[in-house]
Amino acid sequence: MSASFLFSFVIVYFLLLLGVAWYTSRNSNNDSFFIGNRNSNWMLVSFGMIGTSLSGVTFVSVPGTVGAGAFGYFQVVIGYFLGYFLVAYILLPLYYRLNLTSIYNYLQQRFGFTAYKTGALFFIISRVLGATARLYLVINVLQLFILNNMHIPFWLTAFVILLMILLYTFEGGVKTIVFTDTLQTTFMLAGLIICIIYIMQNLGLSFTGTIQTLSAKGYTHIFNTGVNSSGFFLKQIIGGMFITIGMTGLDQEMMQKNISVKNVGDSKKNMITFSIVLLIVNLLFLMLGGLLYLFAASKNINVKGDDLFPTIALNYLPSFVSIIFIIGLISALFPSADGALTALTSSFCIDILGIKRQASLNEKQRRRIRLTVHFTFAIVFFICVLVFKWIDNKSIITIILKVAGYTYGPLLALFSFGIFTKRVLGEGPEVWAVCLASPLICFFLDKYSAQIFNGYTIGTELLLINGLLTFAGLWSISAKQGFVAKA
Repeated sequence: MSASFLFSFVIVYFLLLLGVAWYTSRNSNNDSFFIGNRNSNWMLVSFGMIGTSLSGVTFVSVPGTVGAGAFGYFQVVIGYFLGYFLVAYILLPLYYRLNLTSIYNYLQQRFGFTAYKTGALFFIISRVLGATARLYLVINVLQLFILNNMHIPFWLTAFVILLMILLYTFEGGVKTIVFTDTLQTTFMLAGLIICIIYIMQNLGLSFTGTIQTLSAKGYTHIFNTGVNSSGFFLKQIIGGMFITIGMTGLDQEMMQKNISVKNVGDSKKNMITFSIVLLIVNLLFLMLGGLLYLFAASKNINVKGDDLFPTIALNYLPSFVSIIFIIGLISALFPSADGALTALTSSFCIDILGIKRQASLNEKQRRRIRLTVHFTFAIVFFICVLVFKWIDNKSIITIILKVAGYTYGPLLALFSFGIFTKRVLGEGPEVWAVCLASPLICFFLDKYSAQIFNGYTIGTELLLINGLLTFAGLWSISAKQGFVAKA
């Protein structure tokens, strides 16, 4: 199948998104962009969040991990599942009770502007790095398997895709994304299921036969019982739980969609439903990974990791499966990038620039600022994607989890310090110092943990360690007296 024919499906898909964006952004305003006028349907938000959470990393990277780690990634997924319940029953009620547009306004109400700005900036740094890493992975797959054959340079591919995302999120924001994410999640899950069914049939396996064959090959092994290993199951589950609290509950992108739902009850339904479906979908992606390795072995294909799924789908499977893969891949690309771009714009406008606090600004002036910030973040995304191309790391999922460990730790500590203590923080530079020092300490602990701790290596629990260090630091610079917001 020609590269130009496959690329035509990318263009058609984008035109469909643009049509949805045009329809949903009619009569939109700043509240539509930031929180969807608090009128989003919880079922649409829940379904669309699957696509946002999975992204191209799950679509490409997770199947590739099966060769080296079997179903070990499911340990982290179990942690994710537990974390969503904590988000639903601790953080969501807090956000609704305070009627927040940006969740970091909680830090302002609880501690003042220094903690507020610190939390927002850590979110911005983390989301820029995480979102562009995900974006790079999918763009690079399109580049290597399609666009190189059309002699289109990588920088141009990245530019055009970001321009597409910019165009359909420019006006509608959250109001548009709730609908486009639902559409994209549908295509992505359809692609996953069709690929599983086709490969099972090609290998002559039933569902039961697939599980038995994968088990015989050792691919279905989940729990790692090596205490010193970075993949030890308790580390992975606890780490996954706190990654969810950080990357979902304390993340403006994910919470922006949740608090766009009419009331906290529906928002909780959204979160719990989403967590159950996500558990099943991740298991299917791991099953697909096992099938891909079985297929590769049967055809003597020597490919693994992030290159496994695209190589087989585009070079060894029928044309209709290749088309489904491309549609599924770009369906995984857009939800992770469009939501991040919108959330970063919201956080920067509200938290850093404070456009809602400035009574002198009218709606038209706020809109102009918002559009300028949105465009600027698109440029930042473009630069970061080019940097990831230059680094050219083969395991993007490892980078994303590592970035989360370093950047969400201070956010986890700030929110938990506010919720579980009655102490207050000052407006001096001490908060900044603590929140910057903890990730630096964690960097050295992570790098030299085997030498320091007699063979013990740090895994996904890095975020928890970072959070605990930051919490201890905040306690040391805090005082007892002062206003305390109920949590």
